[in-house]
Amino acid sequence: MNSAIVLILVLISFALGYFIYLRLLIRKVFPLDFNRKTPAVEINDGLDYIPAKNWLILFGHHFASIAGAAPILGPVIAFSIWGWVPAILWIVLGSIFLGGVHDFSALYVSLRNKGVSVSEVGSSAVSPYTKYLYSGFILLTLILIIAVFEYFCAKTFVDKPEIVLPSLGLIPIAIIVGFLIYHLNFNTFFATLLGLCGLGFLIYLGGYFPITLPSGINNPINFWIILLMFYCIFAAVLPVNILLQPRDYLSSFLLFAGVGLGVLGIVVVHPPLVSSGYIGFFGKLGPLWPMLFVTIACGAISGFHSLISSGTTSKQLSSERYAGRIGYGAMLMEGLLATIALIAVASLKPQVFRATLSSSSPVACFGKGYGILVSPFLKGHGAAFAVLILNAFILTTLDTATRISRYVGTELFKFKGRIIPTLIPVILATLLALCGKWMNIWTIFGASNQLIAGLALIVVSAWLVKNGRRATFTLLPAVFMLVITIWALVYKLITFIRTKNLTLSIISVILIILALAVVWSAKFVFVRRENG
Repeated sequence: MNSAIVLILVLISFALGYFIYLRLLIRKVFPLDFNRKTPAVEINDGLDYIPAKNWLILFGHHFASIAGAAPILGPVIAFSIWGWVPAILWIVLGSIFLGGVHDFSALYVSLRNKGVSVSEVGSSAVSPYTKYLYSGFILLTLILIIAVFEYFCAKTFVDKPEIVLPSLGLIPIAIIVGFLIYHLNFNTFFATLLGLCGLGFLIYLGGYFPITLPSGINNPINFWIILLMFYCIFAAVLPVNILLQPRDYLSSFLLFAGVGLGVLGIVVVHPPLVSSGYIGFFGKLGPLWPMLFVTIACGAISGFHSLISSGTTSKQLSSERYAGRIGYGAMLMEGLLATIALIAVASLKPQVFRATLSSSSPVACFGKGYGILVSPFLKGHGAAFAVLILNAFILTTLDTATRISRYVGTELFKFKGRIIPTLIPVILATLLALCGKWMNIWTIFGASNQLIAGLALIVVSAWLVKNGRRATFTLLPAVFMLVITIWALVYKLITFIRTKNLTLSIISVILIILALAVVWSAKFVFVRRENG
């Protein structure tokens, strides 16, 4: 099948979702008040609550934060097991009816509750116990997220040493841009232009000065993992406008360029999707149902997004006017990114894809396929550019996940200061990353991530019911996600027990118990509503 036709159908579907379904949600369930002060404006504490200068800056930060490596890696892994047709259907339908609703609704309820996290909303909407159960669940999942992306970022540094300089060099550039915009009131356009020129220069230098580690270091991946641990700690304790916001903002231009070039490449090159659309129901990760829905998380629906929406974005939104375009619109853009990744690998010859996957990783498969798509524009450099984009996503996910783990740890354990609630999850995640079992961590991360999505939608639904609003649009996706992901977790638990993987077996049991406990506590809200 022609890849351009697939892309056009996806774009039409997303346009209908944005202009019709989002408008329906706003009209029926989540009315926006443009005159209402947002938490960023009302609180503005100079640390976490800081209104973004422009909604595009926040859109860039939000999109870069939610679009980690997962919307690229998930579709590649799912395609290799079940084929591209099931993957593309889940990406499109999930983004419109589940993911977009999830992200936007989490942002909305946080805005209406002083910018607190969804778990904190659960305390008032359901019960105080829900907050502790849900927060514990989130913290455990964040540790898995940090572990997965520390490993993948370190792996890209080793595989593509030319991206190390631009990836790490962007950190001081972002600090300079943030200082110019927020402290010197420098013109945003010129500060952005200066930052992008610096990034472009670093990309150019990276090609001539690839950074490789000395031969005396036996395990370079572990070296980079340790270094990334210190970066996460550093990024999480600084005020949001010093590093996190400007770095994600500058990274977003790289990400938008990657998405734009990918779309243009598919239209110009329009390679046929030569790989099988449907491989089979059973694969190495298990049956398509339910494992497809946890293999592709970001790109369809991801619980991590609710942590971004209610953890950092709600604390920076300057007006509710932009809630829909950021909350729902960024999810659709991530779905488009997942589609590009899927088309990139599905257009490779099957023998080339299998050889690349067996000898390297899903990252290399995406780089090879994307390089072919953008060959008319980036001759010979497409694969390296693809990995650079991927790495920008990963670093953004790392610093944002660490910051949110600090918020959750502070709310849950009442820690004083910023250091302790940052150190504990990052150190635990790093120890998990150093084990190197990325595929096992990926599957349990996907399941726990999707459970967060279901639980977030349960909390939002409970909040809607308590405020006398219709909860159908959020409750139905919540039930679907909870059933499918608990099913997947039980399946993986049986697998871990059979392979005697004690650590992941214990984590799976804890996740299942916490999820069921949150659902049970929330049940009474809906029962009381039915009884009048």
